[in-house]
Amino acid sequence: MDFDLTEEQRLLKESLERLLGDRYAFEQRKSYAQAAEGWSRELWAQYSELGLLGLPFAEEYGGTAGGPGETMIAMEAFGRTLVLEPFLATVVLGGGFLRHGANVEQRAALVPKIVDGSLTFAFAQTERHSRYDLADISTRAVRDGAGWVLDGEKGVVLHGDTADKLIVTARIDGGRRDRNGVGVFIVDGNAAGVSRRGYPTQDGLRAAEVALAGVRVGPEGVLGEPGAALPLVERVVDEAVAALCAEAVGAMAVMHELTVDYLKTRRQFGREIGSFQILQHRAVDMLIALEQARSMAMFATMMSAEENAAERRNASAAAKVQIGRSGRLIGQQAIQLHGGIGMTMEYKVGHYFKRTTMIDTMFGDADHHLRELARRGESPEGR
Repeated sequence: MDFDLTEEQRLLKESLERLLGDRYAFEQRKSYAQAAEGWSRELWAQYSELGLLGLPFAEEYGGTAGGPGETMIAMEAFGRTLVLEPFLATVVLGGGFLRHGANVEQRAALVPKIVDGSLTFAFAQTERHSRYDLADISTRAVRDGAGWVLDGEKGVVLHGDTADKLIVTARIDGGRRDRNGVGVFIVDGNAAGVSRRGYPTQDGLRAAEVALAGVRVGPEGVLGEPGAALPLVERVVDEAVAALCAEAVGAMAVMHELTVDYLKTRRQFGREIGSFQILQHRAVDMLIALEQARSMAMFATMMSAEENAAERRNASAAAKVQIGRSGRLIGQQAIQLHGGIGMTMEYKVGHYFKRTTMIDTMFGDADHHLRELARRGESPEGR
């Protein structure tokens, strides 16, 4: 299999690296994080001009008809610079729901606005009791004529405090953890009955607690088949996991590079500490973990378009296991080999470790996915 980039992919990678290299130095990132929204609207517009916001969308909606490979390139570059903008929430998650669950009218109305940067999304899924179970939903959706009324609470909604639209999972019928009975709805972020409390997360991004009280959604706000939308949610999440794996690889690569450079310049006992063999061995361990993570991120990317849901979910889970383990090893070694400076807010290596740690917990950490792989391996259906 050929893993070389095409000419178009190479140009995308180079142009994105050039933009982020000019506009996303560590100190610049700090200033973006202090903005009211926690990210830069100006850079978001530049992403649109570069075609990044249209990567996965068809040309008829203003997109560039890219695939998972193009998303992987973008996310790895974002991971290298700890980008704050809501690309994952809007393009990968929001765009994923529109590509796989929206009808023609919904796509025509919403996708061009994502592409031109005028519309952002957030995925409101997690509830206090749900942890990593996508089917564990208490938020209710009750039919009201041609529309629906939503009531419930969602937590840790990434970029949920500033998103123009919320994609909300709600239970139409069945028990709290039933796979059947799940619906997906598009809710206006400022709709009557919606309240949002935003806050910064440990990795410098923003999230929100979202409450829905009698929120009315018309038929134009329904995605997929009401009551049978869980497979849609799982497919979009699998694509998001592949994107997160690529982002983590970018962050891990920088942690390794920073650590090796530090070993070459930090002097102790009269020589550079990188000359000590034991520290060289630890740097090599970091490199091996990085390359293992890179391989699994590529595997998850290739499998994210797989139509067989069981195969796709297994690949996603396996990649998440390796990414979580590699991220922990690389981050711990990076902090330890840097010594005290690695723990400071002024030095960037710790911020990369925070981001990889948060990526590990998103949509299930390594331990969770390892248990899921074991469970599915023992299940006759493999589900």
